[in-house]
Amino acid sequence: MLTNAPRGTKDILPDTVGHWTYVEEKIRKICKHYGFHELRTPIFEHTELFQRGIGEGTDVVDKEMYTFTDRGSRSITLRPENTASAVRAYLQNKLYGDNSLVKLFYMGSMFRYDRPQAGRMREFHQFGVESIGAESPLSDAEIIMLAVDFLQSLGMKDLSLSLNSVGCPRCRPKYREALKAYFREHFGELCKDCNDRFERSPLRILDCKIDADKPFMAGAPKITDCLCDECKDHFERVKKLLTEAGIDFVLDPRLVRGLDYYTKTAFEIKYLPLGAQSAVAGGGRYDGLIEEMGGKPTPAVGFATGLERVLLALEKQNLLPENTPAEDAFVVALGDVAKEPAFCLLAKLRRAGLTASMDFAGRSMKAQMKQANKMHARFALILGEDEVKEGTVMMKDMVASKQEKVPLAEIIETINNQLHSEVDD
Repeated sequence: MLTNAPRGTKDILPDTVGHWTYVEEKIRKICKHYGFHELRTPIFEHTELFQRGIGEGTDVVDKEMYTFTDRGSRSITLRPENTASAVRAYLQNKLYGDNSLVKLFYMGSMFRYDRPQAGRMREFHQFGVESIGAESPLSDAEIIMLAVDFLQSLGMKDLSLSLNSVGCPRCRPKYREALKAYFREHFGELCKDCNDRFERSPLRILDCKIDADKPFMAGAPKITDCLCDECKDHFERVKKLLTEAGIDFVLDPRLVRGLDYYTKTAFEIKYLPLGAQSAVAGGGRYDGLIEEMGGKPTPAVGFATGLERVLLALEKQNLLPENTPAEDAFVVALGDVAKEPAFCLLAKLRRAGLTASMDFAGRSMKAQMKQANKMHARFALILGEDEVKEGTVMMKDMVASKQEKVPLAEIIETINNQLHSEVDD
């Protein structure tokens, strides 16, 4: 039906937009404190970007991408995540020019063909950060601290940080073989998807939602037992830095994240009051992605969080601010003779930096005052035939329930003085 939005999408209506802008303002504030700069990438990219960047064999690439052929016979995909796009922008625009650390953040719509549920949509909004150019564990710790600080700035206190290392191309083959040897004995017990993953991407088996609770999963080899010396040292330093910074974490050897580009550090943050849908942020290091996409070997680390999930958490815990937009003034026009002067007054109020509105339908004074109340207007400015002749306006204080006539030429100064005196008090 044309009057219904496609399944898995949702209108963000005026009464909730304020909640989104509240979170977005928090994002911009904390990213500024951490020295990250906003990046905006196209909503669609060449399909190959995600195939190479995310990895064949992942659920995102195999099952969830919105892919189509454009009129130029090019395969195009609506972005399912933004790290690959950020890296593409980094390379295409030569942001690496002075070899300094590049710190980016983004917000925007992503698209995945998934089963819609609370906090998970087919069009969803993601906030993420990418720190490109530093291999130091300090960069890993900074990214994790930013994620924790952001969520805590929203009032989330019951956070749980899970941490793991997924190794590197030198030590991961050893782990792959250990996993395959183990799961070979349980091949018949794995779900169909994990059967398909067995050869291509056995680490994805650890991330499977269907097989997660089967008894044999608990005995799977731990990647931390297969790490090379470099990865071990890196992981130990990350843990030490977080501990020294007062950030608690739990080690989760089954945490591999859902995308192939991760190396070394992987992490996930859960907000426990959400229960089954508790994961609110996750990320890790991806030192091989930039080279995979045609650049020079470049270390990088980042994270992302779904804003729908964050807002769901804030709503359930009553952590959202009251979203009651208030206006400085509502202009009430009584009769035809007052309409044009009232509109001129409205224009002057707005040009003076005040928020103001008026009724355009010619309704009764009672109806207009009711609308002023609905708009939470601080003042009602009433213009009738007498006021027009006198060059005055009846200013009604909607809080104090008192009114006075004010010369039209002085009304803006009068309102500003009143508003400023209340702020000072």
